[in-house]
Parts: sequence; structure tokens; C-alpha cells
Amino acid sequence: MEMMDSIQILKERYLKNIKENPTVYIGIELEFPIVNSQGGATDTNVAKNLLKRLLEEYDFESERFDRDGNPIQLKSTKNEDRILFEVSYNTLEFAFAKASRIQEVEERFKNYLSIIQAILRKENHEIQGKGIHPFWAENDNSPVKYPRYEMLMQYLAMGKNMDGLHNYPEYGAFICGSQVQLDVSRENYLTVINVFNQIEAAKAYLFANSEFSDSSWDTKIARDIFWEQSMHGILQENAGVNSKDFQTEDDFFAYLSKSAVFTAEREGKSYYFYPIAANEYMSQKTIEAYSLSGEKINLTPREADFKNHRSYQYQDLTTRGTVEFRSVCTQPFNKTFASAAFHLGILENLENVKAYLQDAPFFQEEGRDYKALRRKFSKKELSASEREHIYEFTKSLLQLARAGLLARQLGEEAYLPTL
Repeated sequence: MEMMDSIQILKERYLKNIKENPTVYIGIELEFPIVNSQGGATDTNVAKNLLKRLLEEYDFESERFDRDGNPIQLKSTKNEDRILFEVSYNTLEFAFAKASRIQEVEERFKNYLSIIQAILRKENHEIQGKGIHPFWAENDNSPVKYPRYEMLMQYLAMGKNMDGLHNYPEYGAFICGSQVQLDVSRENYLTVINVFNQIEAAKAYLFANSEFSDSSWDTKIARDIFWEQSMHGILQENAGVNSKDFQTEDDFFAYLSKSAVFTAEREGKSYYFYPIAANEYMSQKTIEAYSLSGEKINLTPREADFKNHRSYQYQDLTTRGTVEFRSVCTQPFNKTFASAAFHLGILENLENVKAYLQDAPFFQEEGRDYKALRRKFSKKELSASEREHIYEFTKSLLQLARAGLLARQLGEEAYLPTL
């Protein structure tokens, strides 16, 4: 099969559910570390018992169990909200049903939070609003006993001792993010991806919440380094900030086709392998792959393997007609919905934001290397001029986001972060 085919496969996968003129819904996913309040490792039995209690005593059903029969993903019986373990038993994720306004989500979250904290605090545990688990080093960072998470952790472990990568392949078990998905149209999705990619430096300044104690990394967002200097970042188009603006759909898909395929299923079993760019995948004769039990086999690529494709780019076009914004750390509880409000406001005021960014003073002062800007403005200390530049840039974006939210007339501007 020729190179063009992989691009066709990707277009089919990512464009087929985009609506012409979608109603904008808000999809919010929040991950939190489950923390031992007395310090030291999280007791994973406390975590597992939390989901059992929710299942037995509240309005939830279980959608997934681990190999030991513990519930690991619950769905509300009243709506599409889900509460699950994300990668390890030390991280709890809330994946909320799509909503028309942020307040709906906040109301349900507060309800879940009060129930969950009460259960955990009886056992001297709680969830916390942090982007990295404070006791990551003491924790049992093994994956949830479920094939997808085991595959992911084994794949990331291939990066151990590899040149240019960090030495924390178990990072998936202790980093926590706050993700928002918004509906996009065929007409605006490229603008959405470009605009949000251009403002990653401001998002770093607003939402940094993952300093890492164990290394000398000069960053308040260790999550960026964990992603980009891991197996997920070996192909640099696969993770993080996009290095350029996309002029056309073909331009975007040419870039996406350099992202990674690293897993496939055969006879119901998961396999993983060294990452292969999507546009080179179908031309491989065979691929040396590993099963979860460590056996090595040779796979022949199939078009169906693309159903497991997903990039880890920070502006991520999903197969559901949405763009998912992945770069924000879990926020302190008093700012839980600040990121969702910011993204929604920018989307609602997209054309004005795009016009502002075309000749924003920030880019005249700092250049347009978006990846480097994100890294620069997540440093622990900024110079006086850097601070002034990013402050003015962020202030302008907050005003634009505020105007977008005010136009919705739902009072969501109350959630916006302040400088």
C-alpha cells in the first residue's frame, strides 16, 4: 500500500464524525491523585474499596472489572458520567457526560466529591488538586490489572535507559491532567487547532501545576517533559505542542501521519512495538511485537490497526467530532473549572482571537516557536521582561475568553482564572 493510503485511513477515521454545524457541548475529564493524608504510599486497597462502595451504595453500575474482579470503571445510572482508575490505582478520573454549560458539571462534581472525600477520609486518604501525585516515589505504580493499561505501561517501559528519554517510564501512574473536549466543525477545526496551539505559552503561565521534586528540571510543568521525553515523544509529531500552523487540511493530515502507531490486537490479545509513523506503517513487511506476557511475535500490519491510533498532541482531533485539549495539569479545587471556561470562551470568540494572534505583540517580542515558548514560560523563574510579555499576552486572551463567555449569557465567566 502506498503512502497516500495511510492519510486516507486517517482522514476517514478523524473526519467522519465531524458535524457541519455542531451545537457546542463541553466534555470535561478530571484526574486526581488519591493521596495518603499521613504521607507515604497510597493504600491501593482503600482505592479499590472506594469504587466498591460507590457501586454498592450509590447510583452506579460497573462497566469494567480488573483481573481480580475489582470494579475499575463505574458509570452513573442517571447519566453518562464515569468514575474510573486511570492507568494506576492511585489516580481517580471523572469523565463527565457532555454538557451544555459548565455549571451542570460543577454541580455533579461537587456531589461526587463530597461522597468520595467522606469515604476516603475515614481511611486517612483524600483526592487532591495536583498535577503530580505527591508520594509518587513511595507508591505502587503498577498498572491497573487491565490489558489496555498494562500494555501502555509495558510500552512506556521500553524507554528505560534510552538516550534522550527521561528515566521515569512509570510516569503514567502519577501524572494528572484536566482535559476538555469541545465540538468543532469541518469549517473551523483547523483554526481551533492552530489558535489553541499558538496560546500554549499562556496556558503554561495560567495552569502550571506539576513541579517534580525528583529532578533538576527547570519547569513548573513536568507533565510536558514526561510526555515529550518518553516513548510517546520519540516521534516528535506524536506528542505535545505542534511545531507549526496548518494552512490546509492536507497539511494537517501530513503532520498527523507522522504520529505513532505502537499497538495492535490479534485474536483478542494486545501487542505493542517500537513506534512506527502512521505513514510508514502499512509498508512494513512484518513488525516485531511483544505480548503482555513478554512473548515476541511478528505481526503483519493491517488497516484495522488504525482503530487503535491516537496522537498525544495537546490539541487532539478525536474520532468524535471534537478537539480535546490535553496540556493542562490538574488544578487546585478552587480552580477546577477554570481551564474549561478558558477554552470555551476562546472557542466562542474564535475569529477575534485568531485576528488578535496574527499580530500579537507577544509574538513580535518572543518569536513563534510554539514548542519553545511553552517550555520557556513554564520555567520556575522568569525574567522581568519575560514576565511582562506573558502577563500582557495572557491578560488579552483572558479578556477575549471573557467576551466569548459573556456572549453565551450563562454566567460561566465566573469560572475564568485570574492573573
